[in-house]
Amino acid sequence: MVHKKEPESEPRLYGFTRTASVVLTHLICFGFAVFISVLSQPGTSWFSWHPFLMTLAFSFFMTEAILLFSPEGSPIKSFSHKTKGGVHRLLQGLCASCAVLGFAAIFYNKHLSGKPHFTSWHGLLGLLTVCVVIAQSLAAMPLSYPSLAKGWSLAKLKRYHAASGLITYLLGSASMLLGLCSVWFAGAVREYTWYLSALCLVLSALVIMNQVSRSYMAKKRFQS
Repeated sequence: MVHKKEPESEPRLYGFTRTASVVLTHLICFGFAVFISVLSQPGTSWFSWHPFLMTLAFSFFMTEAILLFSPEGSPIKSFSHKTKGGVHRLLQGLCASCAVLGFAAIFYNKHLSGKPHFTSWHGLLGLLTVCVVIAQSLAAMPLSYPSLAKGWSLAKLKRYHAASGLITYLLGSASMLLGLCSVWFAGAVREYTWYLSALCLVLSALVIMNQVSRSYMAKKRFQS
């Protein structure tokens, strides 16, 4: 009897841990977006739109777009996969729009102040991330319109989309982490707030990595 209870208790523990981590990530992505909004006060300057829109893009919209497919903590868990896909496309569209607008805001702000562009790792990685987000959005079109992907199976397209989407998310997370090292953010918060902000970004990235890898590795083992 003892041996039967142990295997049953482990999945419950793992399931509870995964559910708790996804719920925590929902709270983190919303809370961090609100925090940056209060800190940057969007509308007070051209620069203020940059951290606000970029955080909204990657920490909120993209995170929520991926968590929609979480089996443990999706806010629309009972909805059909087709509906989830539609909401996912909407959130990703908002993510791409915010990323482009946030990039335009900082580009125009530097143009007004006469400062050189892309002189830091944050700027270079941010440029790469925005380009990848746009490419990822365009590359996802065959998933909505299968006729555009002749010779490619839908299952293979979904695997490639998930893998490239994870890379895009990690690029966004890395860009935001570098943004925490900026003079503006470091000078606006206390030291413990800086470490807490970095921890929030890292935890969110780990949860997303676990969800994507666990989901598609399981499908690959099942199909093989």
